[in-house]
Amino acid sequence: MQPYKGSRDFYPEDKRIFDWIFSQIRSVAQSHGFEEYDGPLLEPFELYEAKSGSELVNDQLYWFVDRGDRKVAIRPEMTPTLARMVAGRLQELAKPIRWISVPNVWRYERPQKGRLREHWQANIDILGGTGPLADVEILNVLLGIFEKFGAQSSVSIRINNRKLMDFFFNEVLHAETEQKAPLARLIDAKAKLKPEIFEEGLKKLGLDDEKIKSIYRFFDSDLESVQKNYDCDGARELAHLFSVLQKSKSQSGPLPFVFDPSLMRGLDYYTATVFEAFDTSGENPRALCGGGRYDNLIGLFSNQKLSGVGFGLGDVTLRDFLESHKKIPLLAKVPEIFVGLHRDEDYALCEKIAGELRSFGHKVVTPLNVDGFGTQIKEALKCGAQFVVLLGETEIKQGQVLVKDLARNIQEVVEIGDLKNFFSK
Repeated sequence: MQPYKGSRDFYPEDKRIFDWIFSQIRSVAQSHGFEEYDGPLLEPFELYEAKSGSELVNDQLYWFVDRGDRKVAIRPEMTPTLARMVAGRLQELAKPIRWISVPNVWRYERPQKGRLREHWQANIDILGGTGPLADVEILNVLLGIFEKFGAQSSVSIRINNRKLMDFFFNEVLHAETEQKAPLARLIDAKAKLKPEIFEEGLKKLGLDDEKIKSIYRFFDSDLESVQKNYDCDGARELAHLFSVLQKSKSQSGPLPFVFDPSLMRGLDYYTATVFEAFDTSGENPRALCGGGRYDNLIGLFSNQKLSGVGFGLGDVTLRDFLESHKKIPLLAKVPEIFVGLHRDEDYALCEKIAGELRSFGHKVVTPLNVDGFGTQIKEALKCGAQFVVLLGETEIKQGQVLVKDLARNIQEVVEIGDLKNFFSK
């Protein structure tokens, strides 16, 4: 009787919240000119083997061999599919490309608060936008989503640059090639580890005490000291990005963008700007979303390059965040109007009234049995209707019906021919 571990059943009350959340996200993206796309749930295994992090492929990917002896994966993320699709029509697509998708994705991991094996994720990407303005726009779209939910004061959007991290690994730590990937994963997991476990992990990678001190000094750096002490393209790009971000938003109060030198993002395809959003209250310790720039991804499918920047925002962590901050409104059930049926001979009139109201865009329910007014009012209340139209014998003879507003507990007699105007008000 239970769904597969790590997946969910969406009963109507849950589906209303789900649809509302993604309708808000879509409206923000569309207001910035983004169009929606989609791709298949199944992809060749090699797509992720070459384009995603090794942890994802080795530990989290759902895959099987199909009847044609092909190795097939259930998509764990959308960015490789996006890159494949864009590469397939690279010449004919107008640039820059602004796309949004809301795919269902799967990862095999231990279900816990804020993380399941199956979830839906809004993916918002710009491809073909060179320079910092594309990064600024994608970050402002993300901020706009939290503003749409009325939660912008409850988030911190932490930003770093992978070029800066590469410089630090190469020029400060002098890390060996085989050390870099596990070190990046360890730093990416730092917030989830106890300090002694993190430090033990650094030692296991062969880092001596001086290099470990260098890591902590780097993590304690602000943007000004990073520019001074770690002069590289990544530091300069970050300084320019924050400068433009400050100019791009006209709002009172501080912006939620902060520099975080410990932010890594675990996926291998990020090349420059990376960012994650966090709940400032601490009630939801897991990142609410993450993204970054991936300038080389399209080149893996084509002999041409196309820059890209984007982020993914999952429904599980986002709903937890919105509920903890009481940002989800009371969402009405689907029917607005219940048209009652008191006598068999009034069935045709009941269906006619319901059909006409539906043609004007109203959501209308009719009963599946003939019953008294009191019983049908109770049924209307149960299904969540705001109004009930009662076909009283006396009123029908005069071309009228009785309309009861269940929310305000008032009623009035309305001409049948005037129902459209009545409900439009």
